[in-house]
Amino acid sequence: MRAGLALGEDAFAAAGYTVLVPSRPGYGRTPVRSGRTVADFTDTIRALCGELGITRIAAVVGISGGGPTAVTMAARHSDLVARLVLLSAVGPLPWPDRRTRLGAYLVFAPGIESVTWAGVRLFIRAAGRRALGPLMGGVSIAKGPAALAGLSDIDRDMLRTLFGAMRSGGGFIHDLRPVPDVCGSVRQPALVVASRADGGVPFAHAEALAAALPRAGLVESRAAGHFVWCSPDWPSIAERIIAFIRAPA
Repeated sequence: MRAGLALGEDAFAAAGYTVLVPSRPGYGRTPVRSGRTVADFTDTIRALCGELGITRIAAVVGISGGGPTAVTMAARHSDLVARLVLLSAVGPLPWPDRRTRLGAYLVFAPGIESVTWAGVRLFIRAAGRRALGPLMGGVSIAKGPAALAGLSDIDRDMLRTLFGAMRSGGGFIHDLRPVPDVCGSVRQPALVVASRADGGVPFAHAEALAAALPRAGLVESRAAGHFVWCSPDWPSIAERIIAFIRAPA
């Protein structure tokens, strides 16, 4: 997803942090050439920080498919990054599954993805509030009403807006390229947050990250799906994340 979509960053802003949110290659207005590989893109972000006068980052946060970029950023630019936070993040395991990978080339390829997302927006307008159930079913292992468990009215409105604004550009296809596992090279403290009900990135990825990162802790969310910031326990998890970032080295 592109940088213009809200993905829980308000928790960091509310704690007084400045949040820099770049779209990854292929998403939003970030061209694929800005990072043909994940390592190349972390160098681009390093250069961006230099242009902005940023010499230290309290934490690099990887959300969902941004997990490999965040891990690589921590490993490759350890002098810049103090900590690593991963939310529902893709880890060192194969991702996505074979069926999703093959389907991606049919519905998310450049030139086709705009039609796919236009169809999603049309469905949301036609189905209204009922649209959220099927949409959440794609990112939750829960079925039926269980996929909406714990969602407040504010969460539901936010998620409908989120799904209605999604575009993958050339980003999702770009994400299908293999990424070297550099977890063992990360020396910073890391915090991994994920839900066992996640149908977008299986919980096994969180477990693999927690096992592979030398200084990692794992926090299990009670979210009914992929979006851990849409859960009754998010306020307490957010407090834990902020305490982790603020803790002495």
